[in-house]
Amino acid sequence: MRKLIVLGLLASAVAVAAVTAMPAAGRAPGSNGRIAFAVFDPALDGTVTYTANPDGSHVEQLFSAAPSGEPRWSPDGSEVAILAPCTDGEENCALTIVDPDSGTFRQLKMPDPNLFTACIVWSPDSKRLACEGFGEPDSSRNGIYTIRSSDGGGLTRMTSNPGGDDLPGDYSPNGKRFVFARFDENGEPVGLYVVKTNGSHLRRITPPGTIVSSPGDWSPQGSAIVFARRVSADMRNSLWVVHSDGSGLREIRLQGEPACGGPISAPTSRGCIHPRWSPDGKKIIFSIFTETATGEVENVYTVNVDGTGLTRVTHGGGTDGTPDWGTHALIP
Repeated sequence: MRKLIVLGLLASAVAVAAVTAMPAAGRAPGSNGRIAFAVFDPALDGTVTYTANPDGSHVEQLFSAAPSGEPRWSPDGSEVAILAPCTDGEENCALTIVDPDSGTFRQLKMPDPNLFTACIVWSPDSKRLACEGFGEPDSSRNGIYTIRSSDGGGLTRMTSNPGGDDLPGDYSPNGKRFVFARFDENGEPVGLYVVKTNGSHLRRITPPGTIVSSPGDWSPQGSAIVFARRVSADMRNSLWVVHSDGSGLREIRLQGEPACGGPISAPTSRGCIHPRWSPDGKKIIFSIFTETATGEVENVYTVNVDGTGLTRVTHGGGTDGTPDWGTHALIP
């Protein structure tokens, strides 16, 4: 099911709601610059990628050649990786890399015709990209792979999950480890995992039964991983952090605000999703999801790590989500 979601975005326009759990970008500590996010456009029946200052000002469309989503800033803030259909009409683009200043872009094709790969997670040195991989037709090949960001070559396997789905999260700041979410062959969450990038020392870092909803994002300081989870199947998502060894699991509660993670049955309940760190590691960017009488609404917010200072970034009446925070210079 998760592979079909990615394929849908690459092949045609899809709603943001269909791509709520994609990878987070690897980054090094730096200054807080521009953000990127995807907006559902009813006229296109698909998503459009934008960039903006973190206060919501100076919104600019990033990519216009096709529907796109899941933006991920390169560690130096000079490029953005997105999922978008191939502009040549083919359906084998692993990713599109866009220059946010000029709008120029390049597309890297999937390196193996028998392996579906969606690759948008940058390594800290920007030399490689981690991919969500599905064997076609051999599902024993399912797992996480990496490719070179220069030409899409050098396909290398990192994890193996036959019949299931390993959803890439983020590299550790030193590039030696990787965090991801694992789902079984029925699409059910198994937990959050950490593995060395050579595929060794695989370890689950969340308790058994944890309903993970995002693949985890590593803090620039390397001390914590932020992710979204549901504490039970009848509750909405809330924000959590955990150390890479599985210790220190705690919820980030929005102080002075209605809590996220309330009962799905409650009309006023909210879900906090898509959490990622700011480049300086002091804030978290994420989306708050609510249901209204007119439909689903999702907007981008930032908050301090302790839950204070909640700030709304977007003010759309639809779904503005999957945000990422880069180091690209702000627009004055």
